[in-house]
Amino acid sequence: MNSIDFGLMLRQNDPEYSFNELMDFNRSCIEALTAGFSTLWLEDHLQVGTTDALECVTTLSYLAAQYPRFKVGSLVLAQSYRNPALLAKMVANLYALSGGRVILGLGAGWKEDEYRAYDYPFPSIKTRMEQLEDTIQIIRALWSSQPATFAGHHYHIQDAYCAPQPAAPVPLLIGGGGEQRTLALVARYADWWNFNSCPPEQYAHKLSILKQHCAQIGRDPAEIKLTYLSTISVSEDPTKVQRHPQKHYIAGNAAEVTQEIEQFRALGISHFMFRILDMESLKHFVARVVPNFL
Repeated sequence: MNSIDFGLMLRQNDPEYSFNELMDFNRSCIEALTAGFSTLWLEDHLQVGTTDALECVTTLSYLAAQYPRFKVGSLVLAQSYRNPALLAKMVANLYALSGGRVILGLGAGWKEDEYRAYDYPFPSIKTRMEQLEDTIQIIRALWSSQPATFAGHHYHIQDAYCAPQPAAPVPLLIGGGGEQRTLALVARYADWWNFNSCPPEQYAHKLSILKQHCAQIGRDPAEIKLTYLSTISVSEDPTKVQRHPQKHYIAGNAAEVTQEIEQFRALGISHFMFRILDMESLKHFVARVVPNFL
């Protein structure tokens, strides 16, 4: 059976917390983590309603400096929000400063109200997927050649330099389950794949589509690290277990949560990222579930 480890999705915003309270909550969560946790993650939103939202890349830089035992990752950066060549340099720089503790998660972008609020064009999903592919190729070019030149459908670079280049390949995670476009990009470019908030049966279906895309281009799907993001709620008191009417939570008592993680593990998933709803649930998960996988 494949070994697994865990990551924590930190809160980017909370309408009930001030900025300082939000940071204090995240610090308390990190300090509660024990062996078995290896990564810290942040989403990439510029605003969430009218509340504070931590900017992803700058916050990850802070986390990498503050917590050197963890890798840090974006789940996922919207390709539209940062110039692709500048993003390549930002991530390469963070990789060098952190000693290689960075995972770059990328997506096509979807939150139209943010695009409008910050004056970004919001083209069709077809165009955003083409932009994502351009972005991936520009980043890879800058990380592997000096100078780098690339002309894509939407973005291009000419004799651009990125120094220091990563000493080893930075893992590229692509998130999403779009069966025609997204999973085709995962098959072609990704080192890691993430799909989230679904039951095991749905993940298995998406994985079967990904394997079909891999077969079409002659890639071994075993080269792609499988990851899963969900919200966790664990308590021996059933009245404290929280579930969501639309999104799938991994929820229940310690034995039930352990059993469901085992179902995902059997699909080949080796890294789990979890959002947490409260400290009590996190501490119970750390004490009663994580030791089953060490």
